[in-house]
Amino acid sequence: MGRMALGKDYATQECSIARALEVVGERWTLLVVRDAFYGVRRYNDFLVHLGIPRAVLAARLQTLTTEGILDKHRYRESPPRDEYVLTARGLALWPTLRALGLWGRDFLDKPGLRIFRHAVCGTEEELGPYGECPACGTVVPVSDVELMPGPGLDRDPADPVSRALLKPKRLLQPLETEPV
Repeated sequence: MGRMALGKDYATQECSIARALEVVGERWTLLVVRDAFYGVRRYNDFLVHLGIPRAVLAARLQTLTTEGILDKHRYRESPPRDEYVLTARGLALWPTLRALGLWGRDFLDKPGLRIFRHAVCGTEEELGPYGECPACGTVVPVSDVELMPGPGLDRDPADPVSRALLKPKRLLQPLETEPV
């Protein structure tokens, strides 16, 4: 008996989760979005940080721009170079990524790879599971979240994006990598 191919949609499902998975449920998609939150904007930086095949990255970026999760902006004409920035629709994925990251850390991973804090009030405490600041009690807007390397993170990574992420930085701010 032959295998049935896995479809690309969930046409028989009357469910908003199924519809969301049609857009962001592919294996690499949320990692591309995660990197966009980290400030990764350029194709080559996504490529080297994720270790993703070129064709897959191109397809994921195309889908994310078509679906209005990323905006594509030309930053150089010759040769043509684009960068990808989260839209309001993409920013709305932050609570999902936060929750998925905490679930992965608590149940699957070693703790302490990355820490998220409230940059404005300067607390040393990590944000709560709903993005709330334990010091001031507010739900922190993603632009006020500071990403810190945790104690479990590799301190000598091979790629320039991972090296740049060893320094504290606010989410969404463009990531500055070393020249290639």
